[in-house]
Amino acid sequence: MLFLPLLKSLKPHRLKSKSFFTVLGILIVNIVGSWLYFRLDLTEEKRYSLSEASIILAEQLESPLIIDVYLDGEGLPGGWERLKKATAETLEELKYHGGEKLQYQFINIEEIGDEDAKAALLDTLFNQGVQPTNILDRQGGKKTENLVFPYARLRYENKEQIVLLLKANASLSPEEKLNQSAENLEYSFATAIKNLTIREKKKIGLLTEFTALKPINFSGMINSLQSYYNLYILDTKASESFAGLDGIILPKPDYPLDDSTKFKIDQFIIHGGKALFFVDGLKIDSIGLNGSFAQVLDLGLDDMFFKYGVKVNKDLVKDGLSSAKVPLVVGQMGDKPQIEPVPYPYFPLLNNFGKSTITKNLDMVYTRFSSTIDTVAVPRIKKTPLLKTSNYTKVSQAPALVTYDVARIETNKESYNDGEKVVAYLLEGSFTSLFKNQILPQDSRIEYFKAEGDPSKIIVCSDGDLIVNDVDRRTNEPLDLGFDRIDQHKYGNEDFLMNAVAYLIDEEGVISAKNKEVKLRPLDEVKVREKRSSMVILALLVPSVLIILFGLIQNYFWKKKYN
Repeated sequence: MLFLPLLKSLKPHRLKSKSFFTVLGILIVNIVGSWLYFRLDLTEEKRYSLSEASIILAEQLESPLIIDVYLDGEGLPGGWERLKKATAETLEELKYHGGEKLQYQFINIEEIGDEDAKAALLDTLFNQGVQPTNILDRQGGKKTENLVFPYARLRYENKEQIVLLLKANASLSPEEKLNQSAENLEYSFATAIKNLTIREKKKIGLLTEFTALKPINFSGMINSLQSYYNLYILDTKASESFAGLDGIILPKPDYPLDDSTKFKIDQFIIHGGKALFFVDGLKIDSIGLNGSFAQVLDLGLDDMFFKYGVKVNKDLVKDGLSSAKVPLVVGQMGDKPQIEPVPYPYFPLLNNFGKSTITKNLDMVYTRFSSTIDTVAVPRIKKTPLLKTSNYTKVSQAPALVTYDVARIETNKESYNDGEKVVAYLLEGSFTSLFKNQILPQDSRIEYFKAEGDPSKIIVCSDGDLIVNDVDRRTNEPLDLGFDRIDQHKYGNEDFLMNAVAYLIDEEGVISAKNKEVKLRPLDEVKVREKRSSMVILALLVPSVLIILFGLIQNYFWKKKYN
């Protein structure tokens, strides 16, 4: 017991020593932290992480990039507020890697005080295709209506580009659309930055000499592509090969391809070139009152596709679940026919996609008179379905009678029992040449002929109309690619085309940004309304009770220590 006072006298020294080392440790951590700046993304879906391609784009900015975001305003509904927050988070991550060369700001157009400046800005935005979105919000029994501008404008050197922030599948609920739009943000911004900063565009050749359509019917495709790539209309007779191009597109051919052209296409692919084929299995002339027979369309490509691993069948698909509409006479109104838009099963709206970055978050794709595609066992080739019909599909074999009456007659969907059918495939791997063992030693083409290919990618789509735009009959002006005149909606045809081309020839891998997922975790609105009062009371009382309880406990130990 004699050494007890000594132990008591040592306790304060030990406590002081512990306090000293604790403070010293905190100081060291702060000093090291000021030197080493790092970020940790602990979210399940890595929502605060960028793809490597996006990071490189931001880090390699040579000039200032100014981003004005117009999705701003007071009292935005919850979903829109989340989209705004997700936009800010994406831009903040890009700014972290871009440094001072990347600047962004949110602009509330309604708060611009100078009316002339406001009018000038709106005029500029409208000329660039910006259209405000009217939103209705009902909360707490109140109904509010607002105009929002879900767009961003990027300015780099002497170039500008508009980015649409609200981009999602039209069949989704409003909340799901906003969530899907949040997933698309990084890809949308990365694609725009790449387009503004790129010094040398990739080269794409168009094989249009085999189609019966006029150039105006491809203007939507051409306008979309030439914003990002250098396009060339190919003359197959004048070109010995397609060397020097990064990709080729065969859009809706109506006439068979000769062997010389097939050889050039084949060797382009075998040497690592990328290709997209938009072809029809059957040919349909204009549909009269009694209908028209769909005949087999021989393009001379069957053997090539078979060699590569797919077969475009000579049939037509009808989708009983989701189809575009055509105006038909459905009855009489007095002495005048009653005309209404009716779903036409030969015009499937494809909303069934394979698992690929090409089709992720894609809107429905508008097709007409599509055929089915089967696969063929070919070694070293990976086959990925991209576009599929619904489970309520019916297949008609050639020759098939095509009429408009089918929209009125076949209202019973029980006969649509052929299951989902694929109308677009992605093929990846090392292809074998169609002309293997056919080129003789004395043939002049032997110098650059290759029988077994370098790794390549191609896409085969059994609907040539997918990349064809309509023309306004009154103004004779081309409509946007994928725009349906009946329901006045632009479908995902353009996005599918651009995603497909980017996947095939984009070596930087910007399309990998589409892999981002943002999980929707909605609140139960019914329970929120039912328990609103109790939650408010808890939110007010719990902090106060905890503070009082903490004070009482602290006071108890303080009295015990000093008594």
